[in-house]
Amino acid sequence: MSIQEYFRPQSLEEATSLLVDQGKGSLILAGGTLTMPLINDGLSMPEKVLGLRAAGLDYIKEQDDFLLIGATTTLSQLAEQTYIPMLSEAALGVGGWAIRNMATVGGNFFAPPPGGDFAAALLALDAELMLVGNERSRSVPINEFFTGFMTNILQPEEIISEVKVKVPDGKTAFMKYGRRHANTPSIVSVAVNIKFDHGAVAFARIVLNAVGPYPLRSENAEQYLVGKPLDSQVIQEVGEIAVDECSPFTDPIASEWYRRKMVPVILGRTLEKISE
Repeated sequence: MSIQEYFRPQSLEEATSLLVDQGKGSLILAGGTLTMPLINDGLSMPEKVLGLRAAGLDYIKEQDDFLLIGATTTLSQLAEQTYIPMLSEAALGVGGWAIRNMATVGGNFFAPPPGGDFAAALLALDAELMLVGNERSRSVPINEFFTGFMTNILQPEEIISEVKVKVPDGKTAFMKYGRRHANTPSIVSVAVNIKFDHGAVAFARIVLNAVGPYPLRSENAEQYLVGKPLDSQVIQEVGEIAVDECSPFTDPIASEWYRRKMVPVILGRTLEKISE
C-alpha cells in the first residue's frame, strides 16, 4: 500500500498531537535521506507520513555554557557553527553536500551502522536528548538512548525535539576512516573528549562508531586513561583495550577482521591529535 496521507505540522505541539491522533502506521520524516530511498524502492510502505520540516525545530542557540540544537537542524547548518569544532568535523564527515543539506541531527540517531557518525560526536560530548510526547517531555542522556541494532528507548508517541550539548572545556577530536577521503561510509570513526590536570588525563570520553550495533563508548579505555599522561605507550594500550569493547561486523564496506584491526590505529591517531 502506498502513502495515503501526508501531514505537515506547523509546530511541535501540532506534531505530537497528530502523532497521537493518527496512531500506528505513521512515519516521522525530517530530511528523508534515510527513509525516502526505502520508500522509493518499495522496502518501506507507510500509510501516513508526518513531515517535521515546518515544525520550528531547525535552530542552533547558545544558552549559558550549552548549545541547543533543534532536531531538524541540518548537518550543513551544524558544519557552519563554530561553538564546538568537533561537531563541525563530524557533520562534514557525513555524505556530500547534497546529503548534508537535507540530513538532520535528529535523523542521524536512526542511521544504521556504519552511519550515525554525528551521533557518535554527540555521545562523546555527553549530550542530552529532549523527547517530547503529547502530554509530557523528558530529558535523556544520549548514552541511554540506544538499546540495540536499530532500537532505542523512544516511545511510539514521542519525538526527538532537541539536543543539548555542553560546550567542552577540554580537548576534542573526531576522525573518520573510510575507503575514500570524503562522501564515504565509515570503516571506523572515533570521537574523543579529554580534560587534563597537571599533564595527566582527568576526564575521558572515547566513542567508536561503525564497529558495533550503534555508537559505543569505550568505557574501559576511558577508565584506563584517567590519571595517566597521554604518551605513546598509554595510547597503544588504550587501543588494545578498546578493541575488546567493540563488536565489529562485516558489510560491503569492510570485513569484521579489518574493522577490528583498524580500531587501535584510528583511535591512536585521534589521541595523538589530542596530545599535540
